[in-house]
Amino acid sequence: MKPPAHQHQGNQTTITEFILLGFGDLLQLQTLLFLMFLGIYIVTVVGNILIVVLVVTDRHLHTPMYFFLGNLSCVETCYTSTLLPRMLASLLTGDRTISFSGCLTQFYIFGSLAATECLLLSVMSYDRYLAICQPLHYATRMNSRFCLQMTTGSWASGFLASLPTIFFISQFTFCGPNELDHFFCDLSPIIKLACSDTRQLEVSTFILCFILTLPPFLLTVASYVSIISTILKIPSSTGRQKAFSTCSSHLIVVTIFYGTLVTVYLLPDTESLRDLNKMFSIFYGVLTPLINPLIYSLRNQEVKRALRTALLPCLTFTRLQRCQAHRPMRKGPSIGM
Repeated sequence: MKPPAHQHQGNQTTITEFILLGFGDLLQLQTLLFLMFLGIYIVTVVGNILIVVLVVTDRHLHTPMYFFLGNLSCVETCYTSTLLPRMLASLLTGDRTISFSGCLTQFYIFGSLAATECLLLSVMSYDRYLAICQPLHYATRMNSRFCLQMTTGSWASGFLASLPTIFFISQFTFCGPNELDHFFCDLSPIIKLACSDTRQLEVSTFILCFILTLPPFLLTVASYVSIISTILKIPSSTGRQKAFSTCSSHLIVVTIFYGTLVTVYLLPDTESLRDLNKMFSIFYGVLTPLINPLIYSLRNQEVKRALRTALLPCLTFTRLQRCQAHRPMRKGPSIGM
């Protein structure tokens, strides 16, 4: 392991890089963990990119719901690519150091994407509310311009909202120790290492999180209360099932997202719960992006149909190749002497 880098300013030593402890205490499992997280990363990226490609190429998926789903898959791909490559490199090489600027960049992208996902999920819930509760107004309200404004606003708000936090952290002095008890740069372990007064940062971060999470969460809850109420009023069981199937995938994703988010950031930060917190962070930051494309592809008939249509030429070509390989060669006519 490399010795920690320091800069001396007068009598104070300023840390210029951190050590991500991560899974450092599981040395005998490093190879197994590397292979497991590599598999998760590949499946997550391929699954989410596949959904984006299907949304772009299949004309049946050119609707607001799938436009938002494509954006959500982009968020999940970036999300995973912010965390896992650094973790994989650490597991493979044993080098767990990360520079201060690299740590700040990772936290900024991670926090921005989390805020963007929160806003996108609320926009998707509003889309389902209009489709089920106000179907006559859906086409006029959920037009292409409005969809573009909502997605652009979600991305821009997420990345702009994280800037004040990054500014405050960049002004801090870190004078040791330099070990982050996490597998990525998150706010709580960074604050613990700061020698500066962090009260202003904590207050501003609380306000930003309150603004970025509570209103979208309340909008999502209100949307699904109205959706469930409307579905229960449908007289036929077939109609209720069909209406619920259009939003069940999104409801599962929302439940997993907010469930893990609340668990990670509301658990008391004590020594006994630290390992449990890291485990839930893995689920929140690594497994949720893996699960989302599986939920949408397995539970959504339109996505499954688009996937079959996309794979049909490949399957047909493979079958033709097999048939030609197993077809017996026809012998030419024998010439009697």
